[in-house]
Amino acid sequence: MSAPHRRRWLMLALGVNAHAGVTLGLAGLPLVIPDIQRHFGVSLPVAGIIANAPGIGILLALVAWGALADRYGERLILGLGVGGAALLLAAASFAGNAWAVVALLAGAGAAGCAAMVGGGRIVLRWFEPPERGVAMGVRQVSYTLGMAVAGFTLPPVARAYGISGVMLVCAGVSLLAAVLAGVFLAEPPHAVAGAARKPAGSPYRQPALWRVHATSGLHVVPQVVVGTYGVACLVEVYGWDGVAAGQLFAGAAVAGAATRVAAGRWSDVTGLRMAPLRLLTLTALAALALLVLGTYAGSRLGVAMLALAAVITVAGNGLAYLAAGELAGPAAAGRVLGVHNTVQNTVALAVTPLAGLLITQSGYWAAFAAGLACALVSLPVIPVRDERATRAS
Repeated sequence: MSAPHRRRWLMLALGVNAHAGVTLGLAGLPLVIPDIQRHFGVSLPVAGIIANAPGIGILLALVAWGALADRYGERLILGLGVGGAALLLAAASFAGNAWAVVALLAGAGAAGCAAMVGGGRIVLRWFEPPERGVAMGVRQVSYTLGMAVAGFTLPPVARAYGISGVMLVCAGVSLLAAVLAGVFLAEPPHAVAGAARKPAGSPYRQPALWRVHATSGLHVVPQVVVGTYGVACLVEVYGWDGVAAGQLFAGAAVAGAATRVAAGRWSDVTGLRMAPLRLLTLTALAALALLVLGTYAGSRLGVAMLALAAVITVAGNGLAYLAAGELAGPAAAGRVLGVHNTVQNTVALAVTPLAGLLITQSGYWAAFAAGLACALVSLPVIPVRDERATRAS
């Protein structure tokens, strides 16, 4: 197998850097939810909405960025999108009203989500199929890398400089990532051999693609519950210091990065994406069940399973994302990946306040139980047989 070009790993690194950089502002704010509550004087559900406000803009803009990526390539959309997010995050640092911050963060999400579809297209366009699992695993590390940096930096920054300082740090990191992508990203020198063929007509004529989207939507529920409210759970239920809790989740993010790459390698060796995803889902079910029990009892088991759940619930994201892109084919990959992320963010946006209300009324264990139920429902939805049938044909 010939490599598309020796620069493929540099292009992937630029995509990873862009996504990781903007992740601090788009996904790292839940790590400072207690500080957001104090800064704005709001309840936990409202603080959750503020912290996840970028998801509003992400929901509205992902498909459009995907279409633009299909037409103009990754360099333009990453430079403009991530750069625009940096400016809006900087503006949010000077806004005093909570709902004004929500609006600015939503705008940052709409701009910065360009990195989500751009990075995926880099994998599909620069890498051949036997390398794509590992490459997509590395690309998915961008999120966990960004969250690791956020976990180690944002809580201490919030303590020293407040939420305004957090926003400025996020803006600065995003701006640097945008400049690097805009200057150094390039187009592949030729078509990648063995690239996923373009399906006849709409890619959505394939039932498997709908099932991949649905699987990811269900998997988002435990991811959001654990990722958004995990730090608050450690602080309120177990009496942890906020900085220490953030560091635990940062460590989990590092472990999650290694797990995503390993899952990608596993899928390359087997030539399958969905069968490994199903096994990872079974592992997540076990961790979530123990998390519910441990949190309900307030035992140390809950802390251990919270850390494990933070790793395992996101381990299969790259496999579903890659499967969606390969089913779409190169001509429609940007739009389909935009739809895939839109499904995930729609669910996340709905789950965040609902989980906050559930926690307020019944406790953290109840929210974790809801995530467990959704992961269980996803098992028959994962299109394992469809994938094997396609491979056999």
